[in-house]
Amino acid sequence: MEAGPRDTEQHDVPSPREIAGRLSPDGPDEQDVVPEVEVELRPARRLRIWQLAPIVVLAAVGSLMFAFPLAFEFGDGGAVVAMLGLLISCCAAGWGMMAARRVGHTWPGLPARGSGDRPDWRVIALYVATGAALVALAVWRVARLR
Repeated sequence: MEAGPRDTEQHDVPSPREIAGRLSPDGPDEQDVVPEVEVELRPARRLRIWQLAPIVVLAAVGSLMFAFPLAFEFGDGGAVVAMLGLLISCCAAGWGMMAARRVGHTWPGLPARGSGDRPDWRVIALYVATGAALVALAVWRVARLR
């Protein structure tokens, strides 16, 4: 096979001088630039209704089971029913905290998960003292029923 002469002519290609005339020294004209839009790809992390509904229903049922026997003293079984209601209420509160933690919520005063910040010991002490006081009041009230 024999090689022939190459076609060195370029058709329909503008010269570099024509290209340089269309561009400004620091880039393309502002009219040609499309404004950039920043879009979050992940949806907002929030609790959905199907996550909240069972927690709220169990908390309400547990609170009623805890409150009515203590308020009206339904005889000998009141303390047992009240403790069962307290247990259900605490379980619902725990489930609520776990669901909130899964979507990234934290307790007020505590740093966000994964931030690397250390929690303040005074905030933790306040939470522990509040929880201990609530448990002590509940146990004292149920013990007084006897």
